[in-house]
Amino acid sequence: MDLFDEITEFKTSMAIRKKLVEYSIVKTFKEGENILREGAYIKGVPIVATGSVRVMRTNDDGREILLYYIKTGESCVMSILGGLHNDTSKVKAVAEEDTEVFFIPNDKLAMLIKEFPQFLDYIFRLYHKRFEESLDIINEIAFKKMDERLLALLEKKAELYHDRTINITHEQLANELGTARVVISRLLKQLEEYGAVSLGRNKLTLLKSLEGFTPEK
Repeated sequence: MDLFDEITEFKTSMAIRKKLVEYSIVKTFKEGENILREGAYIKGVPIVATGSVRVMRTNDDGREILLYYIKTGESCVMSILGGLHNDTSKVKAVAEEDTEVFFIPNDKLAMLIKEFPQFLDYIFRLYHKRFEESLDIINEIAFKKMDERLLALLEKKAELYHDRTINITHEQLANELGTARVVISRLLKQLEEYGAVSLGRNKLTLLKSLEGFTPEK
């Protein structure tokens, strides 16, 4: 599948597709490899060609929290803002799996926006999606318990991978949720006893719907 067939705004415009191929610098990243670090200057805006990327925010104590995933055909709106204004990154981007990324240099980004209305439409659509995801994160942190947030994250990862077996450590889950590893280990053990998951070494498998699960106090 052509990358640009994944992007609604680019499907019918060969001109913009040619420009993106001409301008882009293609890089590959292994699972867990940093694509963008907080505080680093943004030299190019990424569009994910294959794989997926998780975008994290880190506080002063070094604790992290997951903001959103970037999937095939998507970009990072924070990078777009930083690229347009030659600013530093306010987030960290990490390859969720082996990932290929098209980077559009900053000086080409403004040209694409001016020349192709479809590219601006693409950016606005991404902003809308990320805004809704940010509201979801705020809602989860403010109103949901950690067990509910863990269950939502596991279901989201299963959907992302198209696989009910997820290769991840308790420490990684804790980092993405901004909590302690011991909390995640306790909740996962309860899920296993409930029959919802099967735990293995650095992986787990979702066995059945998590609806109705109530953690022990």
